[in-house]
Amino acid sequence: MGRMIIEYILGAVFVVLAILTLVNPEWIEAIFKVDPDRGSGALEWFIVAIFGVLAVVAAALGTKDAIAMRRRAA
Repeated sequence: MGRMIIEYILGAVFVVLAILTLVNPEWIEAIFKVDPDRGSGALEWFIVAIFGVLAVVAAALGTKDAIAMRRRAA
C-alpha cells in the first residue's frame, strides 16, 4: 500500500513539474543560474517530455500495485 501511494504522489509531482515547465520554462534557469540551450527552449521541451514520461510510468506502476493489492485481498 505504501509503495502504491508513493508512486501516485511521484506521478502527481512529475505532472506539476511538467505543467510548471510548460507555463514558465525559465524557472530552471532562474533556480540553477545556467542557460545550457542559450535561449532556444529545446532543453525545456526535453524536460517537459521527461517529466511527462515519468508521470505516466509512476501512475502505471501505482495502478499495477493497486490491481495486485486488490487481487490479493479477493
